[in-house]
Amino acid sequence: MNVLRKLLLPIVPIYYLITWFRNKMYDLGIKKSTSYEFPVIVVGNLSVGGTGKSPMVEYLIRLLKDHTSIATLSRGYKRKTKGFQIVKTSSEAIDVGDEPLQFKTKFEDVLVGVDADRRNGILQLRSQDPQPELLILDDAYQHRKVKAGFYILLTPYYDLYSKDIVLPTGNLREPRSGAQRANIIVVTKCPSSITAQERERIKEKLNVLPNQSLFFTSIAYENTLVGTQGVQSIEKFQQLPFTLVTGIANPGPLVNYYHELGLKFEHLNFPDHHNFTDKDLEKLKRCERIITTEKDYVRLSKQLDDTTELWYQPISVSFIVAQELFDQKILECIKK
Repeated sequence: MNVLRKLLLPIVPIYYLITWFRNKMYDLGIKKSTSYEFPVIVVGNLSVGGTGKSPMVEYLIRLLKDHTSIATLSRGYKRKTKGFQIVKTSSEAIDVGDEPLQFKTKFEDVLVGVDADRRNGILQLRSQDPQPELLILDDAYQHRKVKAGFYILLTPYYDLYSKDIVLPTGNLREPRSGAQRANIIVVTKCPSSITAQERERIKEKLNVLPNQSLFFTSIAYENTLVGTQGVQSIEKFQQLPFTLVTGIANPGPLVNYYHELGLKFEHLNFPDHHNFTDKDLEKLKRCERIITTEKDYVRLSKQLDDTTELWYQPISVSFIVAQELFDQKILECIKK
């Protein structure tokens, strides 16, 4: 795959020009964006792959749900349905997508919708009763038909967009100049030991503008696992063999974390947003004990029977510094 992407290097300038020209058309107002009189927050990235959007969306929900009524809107990646769908706790991931179902399962009082057409999705969500006052758009940074009031751009510590190029050889969906649209840039998945000097170097590499704010976060792994049998301390699994099942873009940090804890496990790694086949499920049903990610859990919990112990590893966003300042900027955004 890497060889093929390198062979496609001559296409990079063409992709760059197409995406740059598209952005310029929106910037100049030649292509029209729809603005809204209520708060719309976009969480997104420049690159393909996992940057930590779901934990950030969940962080925003926790921060804002006591201040206003919230709805989230996602594309519903890899779902089999089309058009607008309201996500229910009884929904299947195959119909609405794993991450939207994860949001709804965790925050039952929050309205969750999916629609590839974000403008239509916003219209449909605002027509619901009660009407949500704030919308959080997951993975909508490149959806220029919507002009949000606030943009949060994520970039992972080990794969900064400043070191990347556009598709198909690189991983960027658009040129690096697209970062200028962001109000806040968050470097995610940082080591907790990152120094102030390194943070300053990264700020220079990202060319953060004076009107933008930069924050640094890491992944916080909870000490307890949640599963079909309730809640259990991770320490229990130091004496119990298990199978780690991941269907995420980069399972490396989780695998390393479990190795650091001294856990013994077999790792079954699947592609991001993997739809488990019957053959996959037959293999998993032979496992006595499975630990997985939360978005994989929302799929597998409805596909595996009770003969297999199934647990997921909760994670959350942990700010290295300046969490209160981040919260303040978000709260000011919704007031405006």
